[in-house]
Amino acid sequence: MGIEGYLLGYDIGSSSVKASILEVSTGRVVASATSPDSTELEIIASQAGWAEQHPETWWSHIQAATGQLKATAKINMHDIKAVGISYQMHGLVILDKDLQPLYNSIIWCDSRAVQIGQKALAELGEGKCMENLLNPPGNFTASKLKWVVENRKDLYSKVKYFMLPGDYIALKLTGVVSTTASGLSEGILWNFKDNNKAEFLLNHYGINPGLVPDIVPTFGIQGTLTSAAATLLGLKEGIPVSYRAGDQPNNALSLNVLEPGEIAATAGTSGVVYGVTDKTAYDVAGRVNTFLHVNSTTEARRLGILLCVNGTGILNRWIKNLLGSWSDTPISYGAMDKEAQSAPACSDGLRILPFGNGAERTLGNLSINASMHGLDLTRHNRSHLLRAAQEGIVFALMNGIDIMRSMGLNNSVIRAGDANMFKSRLFAETFATVANNTVELYNTDGAQGAARGAGIGAGIYKKPQEAFESLSVVKRIEPDPTLSAQYADAYAQWMSICKNQIEQTNGKK
Repeated sequence: MGIEGYLLGYDIGSSSVKASILEVSTGRVVASATSPDSTELEIIASQAGWAEQHPETWWSHIQAATGQLKATAKINMHDIKAVGISYQMHGLVILDKDLQPLYNSIIWCDSRAVQIGQKALAELGEGKCMENLLNPPGNFTASKLKWVVENRKDLYSKVKYFMLPGDYIALKLTGVVSTTASGLSEGILWNFKDNNKAEFLLNHYGINPGLVPDIVPTFGIQGTLTSAAATLLGLKEGIPVSYRAGDQPNNALSLNVLEPGEIAATAGTSGVVYGVTDKTAYDVAGRVNTFLHVNSTTEARRLGILLCVNGTGILNRWIKNLLGSWSDTPISYGAMDKEAQSAPACSDGLRILPFGNGAERTLGNLSINASMHGLDLTRHNRSHLLRAAQEGIVFALMNGIDIMRSMGLNNSVIRAGDANMFKSRLFAETFATVANNTVELYNTDGAQGAARGAGIGAGIYKKPQEAFESLSVVKRIEPDPTLSAQYADAYAQWMSICKNQIEQTNGKK
């Protein structure tokens, strides 16, 4: 490509801030950093179901992560040409007239606004919400702000702007108050029919639409680094912040998932499948969510359908911790994977539901808990347990993929980072076979995606595909046709068990 210089990407999560520098001409990662690097960011939970972080915490760790980059990158930091931001979705930041936070950020995993969203859905009508918002109001940013209206009138009276976590970091970098259409859609603040902010929902909640910041493009010059920010970070004043997106749409971007039919997946503590469509699609039952994708335009609409399963990798970690507590020698995930492979496919009839991490949207916001079914004490051993856990996680994600396919999403390839549960050969092979899709694994992450997005937004890459020329497949896993029928039967059995558990839970309500 022959273009000199570097790109900087930040990924602001609820557990850490990650940062990466990419060389423009090669796409090579020059340096990466994580802050904090040995612990996780504190989540403030002063009441059950609450989850907060102070916005300044993210800013301080951006400074720390950038300091690590300066120490290891061995480049002139003034050669960085653009900055991109990825951030935890659905959070709420409220600012006063001096652009200072009035309260902790109510972050994505806070559930205090669930009933507010349910009440709004009933009052506004399911038809109106789904046709305009493509989602129920739910426990998203708009409903969290309504909680402030109802419960902290003293704070709401002082609010000048409300924004998402990434908007706040962009403000700290540029001094510009702004948001994006994609971000507003993540907060259920976007009217897809009017192609504008959802004023009917804001009015219903008693929220002044004037509190919404100006809308800037996801890709484009959203502002430039102020002298103060540049001095703090050791960067050049005036370089553009040229990309901003929520973590899951950005994860899709990092994997070059931009066109209809393409799917991105992650499987960490929770699991996410994110598919792109050009159809105005929503799930009537609200089991998955639809947002504007990062590359959506008026001329070429691109929507992201997001499935989230809370109980995925957390089950694998729970088993790891349990087995470790019974031994003087901690067991590794690699050892668990190897042992699981010694059990037969479909675990000789042992089935596990992984739903032990709160209410699951794919199950109608029910908490049915994790459970084991079909255990035979005469033939099942530890290897069956380990394999059944991985298979149960795959089946849970497959249930969500089925929902997405019922909405018209057709795909043949699933892309994921070579990380977390996809590090397990067994998990990746099972996922490919159950979904009947090729699984492609890439060595990339959210911070790298944000850096590539910055290059696109700043026009450094003349075409978006130039940003992905260096992105290559680390592993490609094909479905195993010899196991397809067997896994189809096991998945059908798993779904039958899951439906029975849902009916039992509903019967107890």
